[in-house]
Amino acid sequence: MIGRTIDRYDVLERLGEGGMGVVYKARDTLLDRFVALKVLPPDKSADPDRRQRFLAEAKAASALNHPGIVAVHDILTVDGQDVIVMELVEGETLEALLTRKRLPLTEALGLAFKVADALGRAHAAGIVHRDLKPANVMVTRDRDIKVLDFGLAKLTQAPFVDSEAPTVSHHEDLTAAQAIVGTVAWMSPEQAAGQAVDARSDIFSYGLVLYEMLTGKHPFRSGTLARTLASLREDDPEPPTSLVPALPVEAERAVLRCLHKDPARRWQSISDLGAVLADVKEDSESGRQPAKAPQPRRGRTGRSLLA
Repeated sequence: MIGRTIDRYDVLERLGEGGMGVVYKARDTLLDRFVALKVLPPDKSADPDRRQRFLAEAKAASALNHPGIVAVHDILTVDGQDVIVMELVEGETLEALLTRKRLPLTEALGLAFKVADALGRAHAAGIVHRDLKPANVMVTRDRDIKVLDFGLAKLTQAPFVDSEAPTVSHHEDLTAAQAIVGTVAWMSPEQAAGQAVDARSDIFSYGLVLYEMLTGKHPFRSGTLARTLASLREDDPEPPTSLVPALPVEAERAVLRCLHKDPARRWQSISDLGAVLADVKEDSESGRQPAKAPQPRRGRTGRSLLA
């Protein structure tokens, strides 16, 4: 592929590969700019369901106009291969960033707010991402974010329903695409059960990402796929303050509310959650956040104790 010309795009280098295709850096010879090409290999194009999900990425993402969502420029079919032409994002994935270090609180909250803002734009357009995870969030050199890969997204008006559990051949593979759409370690309980999902499923996945950003640990990941699925559906997460005692109680409450098994008890709007995170970040930067949870018997919040 490298060295070839696809339509008007000169393919320069391979950037990475995921469950839905291979991504290359290319140069647009007409507009003289660099772009990213996501190519679905011919052997996968033969699968109608896989091809439909791949093409849905272009349709979903191109309908969104937000600085935190990767822009889709075009979609092509060349020699039997489907190609999405996307904005090229310079930076690294949130996954790579979290692998290197646990983020300082204010940096984690700042990035988390930007992800919530982008996701809120998608939800307002009736689009559920369905595969939100650190690998699908790019962090730019200017510390902005871009949410990637809407290949698993569907309009909420037509929810995905799968009555059967996934067939798994390798229990250690926590990132393989399964019969249930999504990535196992980042699914909501209802998604893992193959039930219909809505924006609140994204909020659960967002909570998993936020939990790891704040603590450096995934709340449910176990050694095997089966254990991870069981933990997602049955276990309560360890309180974040037990891992990071200095974490503001408001941040802990925000992330734990994302992770309720019952969607009705989660945040009902990612935008409302983003506003809370912005307040926690502001308090943290000014030194006003409480280090510990307030005593329940007094019925006070952290803010009233401060006052």
